[in-house]
Amino acid sequence: MKVDALLGSGQLGDVPGAVRRLEEAGYDGAWSAEVSHDPFLPLAVGATATSRIELGTSITVAFARSPMTTAYAANDLQAAAHGRFILGLGSQVKAHITRRFSMPWGRPIPQMREYVLALRSIWACWNEGRPLSFEGEYYRHTLMTAMFRPEPNPYGPPRVFLAAVGTDMTRVAGEVADGLVVHGFTTERYLREVTLPALAEGLARSGRPRDRVEVTCPGFVLLDDGGSRFAERITAVRQQIAFYGSTPAYRPVLALHGWGSLADRLHELSVSKDESRWAAMGDLIDDEVLNTFAVIGPPQDAAAELKRRYGDVVDRVTVPMPAGLPETQVRDLLATLR
Repeated sequence: MKVDALLGSGQLGDVPGAVRRLEEAGYDGAWSAEVSHDPFLPLAVGATATSRIELGTSITVAFARSPMTTAYAANDLQAAAHGRFILGLGSQVKAHITRRFSMPWGRPIPQMREYVLALRSIWACWNEGRPLSFEGEYYRHTLMTAMFRPEPNPYGPPRVFLAAVGTDMTRVAGEVADGLVVHGFTTERYLREVTLPALAEGLARSGRPRDRVEVTCPGFVLLDDGGSRFAERITAVRQQIAFYGSTPAYRPVLALHGWGSLADRLHELSVSKDESRWAAMGDLIDDEVLNTFAVIGPPQDAAAELKRRYGDVVDRVTVPMPAGLPETQVRDLLATLR
């Protein structure tokens, strides 16, 4: 099992030191999210400061960009990182695509499948000299003149991971992607009973074995490293679970556990104009729900629980670097997970 960490959302100047610390501590991967900052820029900086650790986006919003735009950025990062870059893609939801990014919204399942195939067609043009002749329902790429064609990448195209919650997107990952990014808003039961069977169906469509797709499980992991703000961090996790649980697309995760009414109540509060709604939503996440979604406890206990839940079904887990632990103990924690 590989162990990864998420990069913080600080300034770009902080990235080299942060990524080096992760690499020196023994982490396998560092992931950059697209939240309030561009997801590619931190990895471009991190690539020049490291030599071993894998660098990926978790995630890049695919439908906010043309496949060509994404192909250029990913190709450059793959070269800069000497083959260590992973392009993690996600669809986002309609409101963000149409109202935040001002981009069209189609049918996300066939559109994402087409997006990945378009990327592969573009990279094949650059790396193998194939004519660019991709024509689909959503994307059409048929022009690539010498001036705009990069040199073949000595490290080949980057791997493509897809983020998925629902079964349809998970099947697409099994069919066309190199990896599956399980959404943080998942549970062991949902992963085993819903996600992995859907992934197997996608793999069967493409005729590929399970080891052709790397499954990464970000999840909620809260390590008690003796800091004074542990209770505040637990409250923050409750609120984050509530935020995800208020999204109708994520309702099936709660419904599987018999918490459909909780999903409905969270959604009602999320659309309310009451300024106190976010705190009220967090209060609805009781200890049973919290501990079903999150792994919480001292580092070694949390590591053992992560192994119990996911050790036989996922290839990567995401664990924050405990700020209060000496490096030797961090290495022991990672060794336990592996």
